[in-house]
This record gives sequence, C-alpha cells and structure tokens, in this order.
Amino acid sequence: MAVAVPLAAASRGLRGLMLRRLLAPTQPGLTCSCHPLSSPAQDEASRAAPVEAPGHSYQSLRVTSGPGHILHVQINRPEKRNAMNKAFWSEMVECFNKISEDADCRTVVISGEGKMFTSGIDLMDMASVLLQPQGDDVARISWYMRNLLSKHQETFSVIEKVTLGLAGCPHCPPLLAGPDPTAPFQCPKPVIAAIHGGCIGAGVDLITACDIRYCAQDAFFQVKEVDTGLAADVGTLQRLPRVIGSQSLVNELAFTARRMMADEALSSGLVSRVFPDKEATLDAAFTLAAEISSKSPLAVQGTKVNLVYARDHPVAAGLEFAHNWNMSMLQTDDVLKSVQAAMEKKDLKSVTFSKL
Repeated sequence: MAVAVPLAAASRGLRGLMLRRLLAPTQPGLTCSCHPLSSPAQDEASRAAPVEAPGHSYQSLRVTSGPGHILHVQINRPEKRNAMNKAFWSEMVECFNKISEDADCRTVVISGEGKMFTSGIDLMDMASVLLQPQGDDVARISWYMRNLLSKHQETFSVIEKVTLGLAGCPHCPPLLAGPDPTAPFQCPKPVIAAIHGGCIGAGVDLITACDIRYCAQDAFFQVKEVDTGLAADVGTLQRLPRVIGSQSLVNELAFTARRMMADEALSSGLVSRVFPDKEATLDAAFTLAAEISSKSPLAVQGTKVNLVYARDHPVAAGLEFAHNWNMSMLQTDDVLKSVQAAMEKKDLKSVTFSKL
C-alpha cells in the first residue's frame, strides 16, 4: 500500500541527502566547478535589440528590456547633455519604485544617451525651484527647502534603499520588526552604472548609490557643486568617502571641483573596470548583468540587502542581521537547485529559478 509523503517532508529529506553527499569528504567525483558565462552567451546578451519596457514612460528617461531579466535605464536628454531637469528628479523615483516590484527584473544597467553620462543639474530648468523658494518668511522658506532637498535625496537613495521598510522594536534588526506602511520603496536589484564622457555634479551622487561602476576611457568625474556656490547635498559627500576609502582624496575632489579621469577613478576604487569606449563599457555591463541575473534572485538580492546593511552598521549588528535573514531564506528551494547542479556538474545557467 502506497503511503503519501508530504511535499515539505520530501523536500527536507532530499535537502539532507544532497547536502550530505556534497559535503562528504570521501565521496569521489563530487567536486564543484564554477565557470563564468561563455563568450557566445555574453555576446548574445550585449547585442540583443532593446525593447521598450512596458509601464515605463518618462520625459527624461528611457527604459528598455534586455535578455535575461535585465532592464536598461538611460538618462535620455542628449540634446541637453543629459542634464537633470525637474522631471528627472521625480521620474527616477517612480522608475525605481516600479523596478523594485518588477518580478521579471533581476539586474539594472544605468547609462547616459548621447555623448556623456550627465552634466549634472539643469540649472536653467531648476532655477525657479532653487532660486525662488516658496514661503512668507525665513522659517517657511527653510521648511520648503528642507522638503525639496529631502525629495531630491530620495531620487538616488531609492537605488540602494534596501532596509525593507520595517519598524518596531528599536533593539531588533529591521527583519524582525513589524512592517511600516509609510516606509519608502527600495530597489534590492543590483544596479550597474556604465559611464562614458562627463559624470558631473549630481551624476557623482547618482553613481555612488549604484552597486557596481564601469566606465569608458573617456570618462571623467567632477564633484562640481563648490563651483556653483553650494555644498553637495544629495549623496556624494556621504557615499563617496565609503566608496573610495580615502578621506584626503574625497576632500580634494570636493574642495576643488577638479576632474578625476578614468585611470584615477580605477586606481581609487570609484570604478572597478575601465574599457576603451562607450560601446565596450555597455557590452561589459550587460555581460555582467546577464551573469548576475542567471543566479538565484533570492541569493543576489539578499546579498545586496546584507551588504548595504553591513556598510551602515557595526560588524556585530551586521552578523545579527545576517542570521535573522537566513533563518528563513535558507529554506528556499534555490539552495536545493544550486546544490544539485553542483553535484551533477551542471552549469548554473541551466538552472531555472522562480521569479521574486
């Protein structure tokens, strides 16, 4: 007489068997070999014709879908050197809020259309907002400016805000606390910046919020704000010291507004790779995005959440957050699928992971 075995129990049994076989030191032929994407797959990922992403219609941005769960976000004002106008500041938030909820998207590439990444804030378009603030007195004008700057900061923070919007016990990591319905959205998907030409002013604010930065040989970077009579206030002064790791260099760039060229950006850690031109930079960014997107979205997005949390907290708090995170996330079938592929010496790209 056949006895029905509950699916969860069967899954636990298979999990235990697979892990014992994988970790057994005397088992022959069970070595794990990991390989990068093959060149044909890389070429296909980078050459595929872009398709307009549904639900993304903007004045200042163009969003297209690529193969392998990739979205390409372009700053799309080439006639204005991709200067950031009033529409841009709200559209970026709307765009990444939608991306955060898009189960088909696993990785994002962001670049600039035309001859440069971005020339920074469009001062002509933004003059009425910045130079003629609303309010009847100093206090009310200050209140208006505070709200305005807060919204502008959110434009780039939305790229990396992955604290899950949870609130509750102040002594508990966010994962254990209750949900806060007023908390902002987040984008746990990895974001790769592909930079060419100038990346000026607010462009540096943008890219320092991204997870990975590639650039072309013609790229240069300027913390330009002091030349316009103000201190950078939407992320550069907070994130750049963590990215570069040299307070002296950050201070020099911020005080002088001098250009940092591609080679110096590479040596300082602002970018991780430099390529001959824009096309090669985009090809490399899409190849990297395809490789990331081939992996478990639970694993990749969980990794981003933990990396951002660990960056902003002491080691002990980061470890506490990690075990609270994995006490549930380790129960995913993605672990079973990945371990089985390793045991069977299959390429991980052959594994199909469910949407997240």
